[in-house]
Formats: sequence, structure tokens, C-alpha cells
Amino acid sequence: MKAFAITDVGQARLMNQDFVYCSQKPVGILPNLFIVADGMGGHKAGDMASSFAVDTFIKMVEASDEKNQITLIDETINSVNENLIEKAKESEDYEGMGTTLVVATIIGNVLHVANVGDSRLYVMNEELQQITRDHSLVEEMVALGEIERKDARTHEQKNIITRAIGGSGSVMADFFSVDIKPGDRIIMCSDGLTNMIEDDEIGQIVKSSNNVEDAAVELLKTANNNGGKDNISIIIIEP
Repeated sequence: MKAFAITDVGQARLMNQDFVYCSQKPVGILPNLFIVADGMGGHKAGDMASSFAVDTFIKMVEASDEKNQITLIDETINSVNENLIEKAKESEDYEGMGTTLVVATIIGNVLHVANVGDSRLYVMNEELQQITRDHSLVEEMVALGEIERKDARTHEQKNIITRAIGGSGSVMADFFSVDIKPGDRIIMCSDGLTNMIEDDEIGQIVKSSNNVEDAAVELLKTANNNGGKDNISIIIIEP
């Protein structure tokens, strides 16, 4: 397995409120673990939300005696949500903070994914396939036929998410399982990438790059060249 993670403040923001975690080694009972979190809130709150959520997730997985990996991820996400809500009560600076979360682990030849919010996971084989489904207002509008898919990326309400860690007392993550084939590449990212680059170009860059590091660096460079209006986080995995 090869994996590479990178995060960048972008061209417009003063602080990076994204947080990434990339471990090819076991974390608790999980044989590997990859996480992208995109924090939201005030100046201090978004940064705290993403880092706290990821750090808490890792510590809970390491300490858990749960034997089923999927149950473990589900229960941990709910516990992280509860802990983040309690953390927000500690300071007025943290009021209203929350974060997206996309979590992945590869067990054998199967990729298991959980997501809350609009950070994404794709699988690149013959073509780029988005595995996760955004929990966002524009995604709901697309599903209802109110706007076309091609208009969602530039819609004025594209940053409104409908589900987040810390958003309410309970949270439901979406789960996906994908059979991984030789040559597949997995891309995890915050919306700072997908709002700056069309999916077709993401696929072309990943497909044409010699290795996962080159692919991630080129994606980051392209997103910044296109404006870099938000923090940009990318993990690319080659199982």
C-alpha cells in the first residue's frame, strides 16, 4: 500500500481549518486508517473542531474493545459528535463549531467508508467515481431536480451543509463498502479541492500521475492556481 496526505491553507484563508490523518499501520483493530475533516465555525472554532474530532476518533478507536470494525467506526463517530458538543461548551470561541468527517479503512480487498458532511471520497479506476454523497443543500436540490448537477459546484449556496459532527445531539454517518481492484486509486478530499477543480480534471490528474505523491501535489497546485478560495486537503491511497 502507498498513501500520501497533504493539506494547505489555500490562497484566500488566513487559517487552515482542515485536518487530515493518514496511517498505513493498524490503529486499534483497524488495519489502516485515513481521515479528512473540514472544520467550520468562528476563527478558533473550525480549527479546534476538525483537530479535536480527528484526535478524539483515533484515541477512541485505540481504546475500544469492539470487535466489529464497522460497528466500531459507527459508534466512534457518534461518540466524537457528543464529545465535540461538550467541548463547544468550554468557551464562547467554540460556540457553534462543527466539522465534516470522511473516514476510510481497507480490510482485505474491501474499502469501507463513512462520511458526515461534504468532504468526499472517490475511487479512480477506468474513470473517477464519487463514492460518498454530500450532505449539503445543493445535493438535496440536485436530488429533487431543482438544479442540474453541473451547476451544483458553483451554486451560491454550495457551502451550506445539512449534516455535520457537532451539529446536533445525534448524528448519522453514511456507510459504503467498495471492492478494490489492482490499479485503483482512492482520493479523499475537502471541498476546497472539489470547489476549485471539476471531477473530470481530478480524474485526469490522478490517472496521469506516476505516484500518489505527485498526484496529490498536482491537485493542490491546480486548486490554488484556480483561486484556492478555501483550505485544501487531499489523501491519495494506492492499495
